[in-house]
Amino acid sequence: MIKPRFKMFIAKPCALHVGIQDSGPYQPQPNAILEKVFISITKYPDEKRLEGLSKQLDWDVRKIQCWFRHRRNQDKPPTLTKFCESMWRFTFYLCIFCYGIRFLWSSPWFWDTRQCWHSYPYQPLTSGLYYYYIMELAFYWSLMFSQFTDIKRKDFLIMFVHHLATIGLITFSYINNMVRVGTLVMCLHDASDFLLEAAKLANYAKYQRLCDTLFVIFSAVFMVTRLGIYPFWILNTTLFESWEIIGPYPSWWLFNGLLLILQVLHVIWSYLIARIAFKALIRGKVSKDDRSDVESSSEEDDVTTNTKSSCGSSSSNGASWVNGHMGGSCWVEE
Repeated sequence: MIKPRFKMFIAKPCALHVGIQDSGPYQPQPNAILEKVFISITKYPDEKRLEGLSKQLDWDVRKIQCWFRHRRNQDKPPTLTKFCESMWRFTFYLCIFCYGIRFLWSSPWFWDTRQCWHSYPYQPLTSGLYYYYIMELAFYWSLMFSQFTDIKRKDFLIMFVHHLATIGLITFSYINNMVRVGTLVMCLHDASDFLLEAAKLANYAKYQRLCDTLFVIFSAVFMVTRLGIYPFWILNTTLFESWEIIGPYPSWWLFNGLLLILQVLHVIWSYLIARIAFKALIRGKVSKDDRSDVESSSEEDDVTTNTKSSCGSSSSNGASWVNGHMGGSCWVEE
């Protein structure tokens, strides 16, 4: 109930305020022949098929390509919907990160990770810890289910594994009362997620400079937390300090195995982020994300050029990254 009301009364007014129109994608010209090809044969016709359709319809090949692109975009959510979804995630990530920092600041294990294992497993579960865990677990379950209804992306399998590992870690650490180190893992991952969603919001609102700036900040925070702090702070205490203080407990292998899976995903995502950052330096702005399946031409440009019986192509304005994780899924969308 909270999410729909948030989108209706907070996110949507904000989207309209920054100039995002409450309208769907451009509707292509009705054509029974092209519609039949689109539904029954292929959504991405090759050059030979395009030439055949061009002769059959007496249309220019570029006009047919434009029709197929508009038709594919017709099945994708409008910018307003994506803006509202990103604003919901941004709000959650920011609030849960602030809550986590406030809670952990007064916790002894935040300053000394060895405290995560002292008196284990007889450590009290405070109300603050309980609510922190429940909120995180509920949110990641929602990401797991929504992944099957969102646009299918190239990293679908990676994100699916990531969500499974995240939910498994939160649940497993809670059942085994490893909540102290669990809070450190969750807070660390939340540190970059709200920056990612903020970059997406700026991208949807077409604030290119702000989007680029936020993406650079996000990239830096992501690299530092996932490739620096995570292995040398989190994995160090779960692999070595726990072994030294309480010994090789039965669940040690599974728990650290899940944490290592997350680290592998961190390396993969860091590589993708580095590629985007490298392209940004060359082109002067953040480029389209390699994982995105969105069309490269903007709807506004397509509408304009379509009135001239041709369809120009322009690169997507802004990044495509930024959707997931314990990380939360994570990339700036087209």
